Amino acid sequence: MVGRILGSLVVLLLAVALGLLAWPQAVGLEQQPLVAQLVAMRGAMAAVALVAAVATTILALLIRPIRTFLAGLAALALAFAVANAAILGVRGAVGGPMPEALPGSITVLAWNTLGETTSAEQVADLVAETQADAVSLSESGHDYGAAVVSLLAERGIEMQQFSFAYDTVAKANSTTLLVSRSLGEYRADTSEPTTENRPSIVATPVNGLGPRIAAVHTTAPGMRDPGDWRTDLGWVAALCRGTNLIVAGDLNSTIDHWASLADPAVPGARIGGCVDAAEATGSAGVGTWPTALPALVGAPIDHVLSDASWTATGFRVIGSEDGSGSDHRPVVARFEPTQGRMTG
Repeated sequence: MVGRILGSLVVLLLAVALGLLAWPQAVGLEQQPLVAQLVAMRGAMAAVALVAAVATTILALLIRPIRTFLAGLAALALAFAVANAAILGVRGAVGGPMPEALPGSITVLAWNTLGETTSAEQVADLVAETQADAVSLSESGHDYGAAVVSLLAERGIEMQQFSFAYDTVAKANSTTLLVSRSLGEYRADTSEPTTENRPSIVATPVNGLGPRIAAVHTTAPGMRDPGDWRTDLGWVAALCRGTNLIVAGDLNSTIDHWASLADPAVPGARIGGCVDAAEATGSAGVGTWPTALPALVGAPIDHVLSDASWTATGFRVIGSEDGSGSDHRPVVARFEPTQGRMTG
């Protein structure tokens, strides 16, 4: 009798824990240590839970004295796996086709190059292939960006370059933004810090006709103290309260982590007043990190966002560059001006 009571209590407590892990934003746990790391890997959690469900089911068939207890664990694991798979399925775990670029549309590419591990030639090839108008390169410095710009110029693609580095100790402490000259002249203020440990860049059109474009790289959530990470996400949310804005880069977070940061007055907003292009186009469940894992079990932490001035028409996680050296997959999004809204 005592054993059954204890077994039931364990199953109940585990059910509560798994329920909170499946949807931590219900009680504001999405930015807490360990939970933040685990919920980012929904695909991996679903896969592990499915394996656990099969294993405990087999054990339940073999071990008669605790069969009921093991069956309860198997049911919980299966329910947890199904819940996470369903969430990813609703958000989009396959991705859709990229629509053709139309007059007035803007294509944005974001790629964390892992401290310039990916070659400038590979970046230039991808920029040309995707016809990107703006390119966010996390962990990429000035000289690297200049090499990409030079390679693109040889192909007749003219880009403006903005690079920001907090120090020269590590290439990871740099961010580069490229903006097509076809969008007009841009300027960027790199005199003040932006995100805490990795710099971000906000470029503004000089003539006021194009969108503001931000290349963002937030701090990764620390297991002991995710304070800098939370501060960075707050900075992104504040940035996204502006207008005529497109944001791209390694945000080291998924849409789960932004539950408390969305502007409730903006339909579809996920962080500040920004909409996530991947979610808007049904691709928000596709993992972008790490490339060592299949996209279905990876973390979708690289994003392209926009405020209501722009409507995402396509988003794609590019898996063809998994052997490039970077541990991040590049992402590309296409936007059109939202009907009835000014883009200047």
